[in-house]
Amino acid sequence: MDQTTANAQSDTQQEATVLDQSQPPQEQQVDFQSLIPEDYKEEKSLQNFSNMDDFVKSYLHSQKLVGADKIPVPNKMATDDDWKAVYDRLGRPETPEGYKYNLPKETKLEESTLKAFSEEAHKLGLLPKQAEGIINYYNSIAEQTEQAATVNEEAARAEAEVELRKEYGPAYDLKIAQARNLATNTFGQDFLRDTKLADGSVLGNHPQVVRAFANLASQMSEDGIVQGEATSAMTVKEIDGEIESLTQPGSAYWDKTHINHRKAVGEVQRLYELKNQS
Repeated sequence: MDQTTANAQSDTQQEATVLDQSQPPQEQQVDFQSLIPEDYKEEKSLQNFSNMDDFVKSYLHSQKLVGADKIPVPNKMATDDDWKAVYDRLGRPETPEGYKYNLPKETKLEESTLKAFSEEAHKLGLLPKQAEGIINYYNSIAEQTEQAATVNEEAARAEAEVELRKEYGPAYDLKIAQARNLATNTFGQDFLRDTKLADGSVLGNHPQVVRAFANLASQMSEDGIVQGEATSAMTVKEIDGEIESLTQPGSAYWDKTHINHRKAVGEVQRLYELKNQS
C-alpha cells in the first residue's frame, strides 16, 4: 500500500468516526408569545397560551361551537331585559301561572301562598323543576312542624288532665264543663280549645287557665250572678252542638289514622255520658 492510499483510508476512518459520534440537533423551544404580532399582543385571550398546541386546540374547539345554540351569560352591566331573555331561554314559564305543583291533598299550603310564591319565582327566573322542589321542601317542613305541634299539644293536654283530675276528683267532669261553658258564653264557641298563646300552646291546655275559669264559674253560681243551667254544666243543646262539631265528616273522629282519633272518640263518649246525666 502506497502512502497516498494509506492517507485516504485514514481520512475516511476519521470522517466516519466523527459522524458516528455526532448527536441530532436539539429542538429549540419557541416562545409562543413572541410569535404574536404586535397589534394583538395586548389581547387577554391570547395571553393564556404558552405554546402552539394549546392555541390550535382552543381554535378547533371554538370552531365546533360555531352555529351551536348558546346562551350568553350576562355580565354585571346586564339589564333586567337581558336577564329576562336568559330566563326565558333556559325554560322559565311565560307567566307565574305556568308553575305547577304536585302536592298532596292534605297540604297545609294555602292557594294564596302558592300564588305569591309563583309570582316571586317568576321574577327570579326559576325553572319549573326548581320552583316545585322548593315548594315540596317547604311543604314537608310545614307538615313536620304541624306534627310536632300536635304531639306537644296532646302531651300538654294529657298533663293538664292528670293534674286537674287529681285536684278535682269525682267533680272533674263538672268543673271542666263549668269552665268551658263560662268561656264559651263569655268569649265564644271553643275559646279554650282554639285560642293559642304566643308560644303556640293551646290556652285550654294550661291547668291554671282552666282552674281560673272553673273557680270563677263556681263563684258566680254561689253569688247568684248567673242563673240557670249555665252555672252548673253544659245544656243539652250545647252538648249536642259539641258532639256535632266533633263528628263532622272528615274529622279525627272518623279517621282512625288521625293522631287525635282516640281523643275525639273519648271526648264524644264523655259528652254522651254528660248528656245522659242531664
